[in-house]
Amino acid sequence: MINEETLKAYLLKKFSDVIQVDIRKLGSGVQGSGFLIEMKTPHGIRSYVVKTLLSEGLGHDYPSDRASVFLLDLDEYKNLPRHIKAVDVLSEMEDGSIKSIGGGKEYYLLMEKGSGKHYFNDLTEFSHKDRLENSDIKKIKAMTSYLAEIHSVKKHSKTLYWRKLRDTVGHGECLMGVFDTYPDGTLSYDEITEIIKKSVDWIYKLKPKHNRLSQIHGDFHPGNIWFKEVRSHDSPSPSPSLSKDSTPSIPPLVKGGNGGVVDFILLDRSRGPWGEPADDVTAITINYIFFSIKNHGDVRGAYLEGLNLFFDEYIKASGDTEINEVVAPFFAFRGAVVANPIFYPEITSEQRKFIFRFVNNVLDNERFELKKINDYLR
Repeated sequence: MINEETLKAYLLKKFSDVIQVDIRKLGSGVQGSGFLIEMKTPHGIRSYVVKTLLSEGLGHDYPSDRASVFLLDLDEYKNLPRHIKAVDVLSEMEDGSIKSIGGGKEYYLLMEKGSGKHYFNDLTEFSHKDRLENSDIKKIKAMTSYLAEIHSVKKHSKTLYWRKLRDTVGHGECLMGVFDTYPDGTLSYDEITEIIKKSVDWIYKLKPKHNRLSQIHGDFHPGNIWFKEVRSHDSPSPSPSLSKDSTPSIPPLVKGGNGGVVDFILLDRSRGPWGEPADDVTAITINYIFFSIKNHGDVRGAYLEGLNLFFDEYIKASGDTEINEVVAPFFAFRGAVVANPIFYPEITSEQRKFIFRFVNNVLDNERFELKKINDYLR
């Protein structure tokens, strides 16, 4: 549907010579609908068409998806000979008004400033520890509690669950897109192809599990998790505002040392608000494996304890006993990220081999087994 009254108001404001506006539906197709706009002017009738897109399927599930399609249309219709021209891209606002968002050459996001220390600092310090300290345990429990909380918000949509599976392999920011950034010779095309093929097999294996669709962060990696110590007389940081489709959530506060509490904020929620919880779980836990390989050549010490504790606490808090049966393609994506020499130039070719042995062995097994973590590296 289209808001005819607000569209008429926009057109009357944009075209100063318009006397009257008539709108009628032309028809609908598999992607959306078209509406004929006839504007009466002193010089005759001027006609335009407004196009809409359906809000489910074909990668158009979120408003930003539909905006990106129309912004590309606005840029490119004019560049092809004999093609009709696009006039503007319109946005219907919360209050029902319509405004233009067309004509931009770049777009920018203005957001709040975060504070604290990202979790990469903790992972670096783990290299000097044989066991987790109390503060490390508190942080892991805070993260697992938080993920269990947001993942408890469910949505019934086979389309969105399948999209998350598809995007995990095929999105430009995910497995195939990350591989495309690898310098030639880092990994052979045959090796890359094998990982992609195995991952495709996995996403079709997981398609029947669409009841697992949950609210997710989408990029829950250490650089996006910022911790700070809040003293008992201080107020914790405010929870970021979530969308109207999400359940507002206060970041978990757990008691830390010296009478304070552990608090954290998150950055850069990515690639849609709904997906498979394993996406968040693997985004963070791949780093216990990666950092341990980088520092020790296998998974041991505080890293091994952290990996086991994270899964144990997450399963306990969420009740998700199925998580180990669905992580494989998500570990493949995250493995490709941490093995990327562009993102992590300090890792050696031998360390990269360990990561891809892990990826391939996890993909080859029906279930991820924590007790086999070092076997996956062989």
